[in-house]
Amino acid sequence: MLGIDFRAYQKIWRLAGVDQLHVNGIKNKFWETDDSVVNSIEACLTPLFDHNNVIPVVSSGQWGGQAFETWKRTQTQDLLYMAGGGIMAHPMGPAAGVIALQQAWTAAVEGLTLEEAATAYPEFAKSVEKFGKK
Repeated sequence: MLGIDFRAYQKIWRLAGVDQLHVNGIKNKFWETDDSVVNSIEACLTPLFDHNNVIPVVSSGQWGGQAFETWKRTQTQDLLYMAGGGIMAHPMGPAAGVIALQQAWTAAVEGLTLEEAATAYPEFAKSVEKFGKK
C-alpha cells in the first residue's frame, strides 16, 4: 500500500541506518498475506553491501501459536517476535504468557506440532485455549 515493494523499501531504510523493521506476522490482524510477511523477513535477513542485516519485527496479533508456521517458513529465530496481547492477556498472567511464548518457540524449533506442544507445556496449553480459536 506504500506504492513500493517491501524489498525496495527496506533497502532504503537500511541505507539510512535503521536496525529493525516491522514486517507484520503470520496470520496477522492486518491485510498482509503470510507469503508477503515471509518475503519481508527474508529481505531483512539478506545481506546488503557491508551493512548489517536488519532485525525483522514480527507482530500484529501474534501469540505462540504462530511460532510454528513462522519457524517452518523462515527457519530463523533472528527476529523480534512481539506478542503483547499474547503475553499480557494470558489466562495465567503475563509471566506465564512469556513462558508460553518461549515454550512455543522451543517446541517449533524442536519439530513438535502445536498440539504436541500444548500437551507438553501447561502455560502454552492455556494460550491455545485462549487464542487458538481465533
